[in-house]
Amino acid sequence: MIRKLSSGKYRLYSRKVNPKTGKRRNLGTFASRAAAEKHERAVQYFKRH
Repeated sequence: MIRKLSSGKYRLYSRKVNPKTGKRRNLGTFASRAAAEKHERAVQYFKRH
């Protein structure tokens, strides 16, 4: 899940909320949306391999 920050950067969040904090886990901040989408695909790949 990618959200645009007020600084103009994009942050990748986990799809599920963290039960301990009640919020989504931050999986990295990226300068462009394309970079965030690329990393999201890498995360999904490693979750299954």
